[in-house]
Amino acid sequence: MLYLVGLGLSDETDITVKGLEIVKEASRVYLEAYTSILLVDQSVLESYYGRPIVVADREMVESNSDEILRDAQTEDVAFLVVGDPFGATTHTDLVLRARELSIPVRTVPNASILSGIGATGLQLYNFGQTVSMVFFLENWRPSSFYDRVKENRDVGLHTLLLLDIKVKEQSLENMARGRRVYEPPRYMTVGQCARQMLEVEEERGKGVYGPDSLAIGAARVGGKTEKFVAGTLKQLCDADDALGPPLHSLVLLGRRAHELERDYTREFALDKELWDRIWNSDYGKQ
Repeated sequence: MLYLVGLGLSDETDITVKGLEIVKEASRVYLEAYTSILLVDQSVLESYYGRPIVVADREMVESNSDEILRDAQTEDVAFLVVGDPFGATTHTDLVLRARELSIPVRTVPNASILSGIGATGLQLYNFGQTVSMVFFLENWRPSSFYDRVKENRDVGLHTLLLLDIKVKEQSLENMARGRRVYEPPRYMTVGQCARQMLEVEEERGKGVYGPDSLAIGAARVGGKTEKFVAGTLKQLCDADDALGPPLHSLVLLGRRAHELERDYTREFALDKELWDRIWNSDYGKQ
């Protein structure tokens, strides 16, 4: 059996009882380590689970899945995923490969950012499509996400932006030369995301989200040091110090926001008077 085990959002204790039992009994345990991260090191997981863990990077999962699935027809293999197992399409690919090899698959779900973001006080029913924001490069500034954001905005729904992480990435030069040298890990911040959002808005010019649009920055959702900061996009460009270390996410508010959402999120506002003034002018509209 191949088990896809969700680890939750924060630390070693977020695994479910069912998931922990599977990990303790599996022949091999892999940790997917590139679509997200936990807030503790691999060694902490190994100590708590009582098992050695093999870190599965993007190359292994996407190009060498046969190693993960080796002997899974006759042994139990646990594949650990931060959050929920199906929070990334890569894991769908792994299941499809397992099916081709007639390997049974079982999933152990857990909390993900898609549910954890409800801690902002925004109602999950009021969210539209979730989109990703990647790091812009000098000659590569993908903006297709803007169209999804606009679709959400047009019907008044919130947008959850998942922010880019770069783990075990190679520079173009090292890749071209075949050198297995990797760049230091990088994690996009709310400030970077807000600035890129405003840059794309200026390029596209469709008036979807501007400097005075309301948004909420989220950091380490589900963890002991969980932090939320609410303000305009312009304010959030400079809110990284208030939010602290990764992982970060950003929510763009939709105009159909409920008054209960207003009352809850106001607590996180950097400037409550400004928050109230913009909300009362532009939000809560059906």
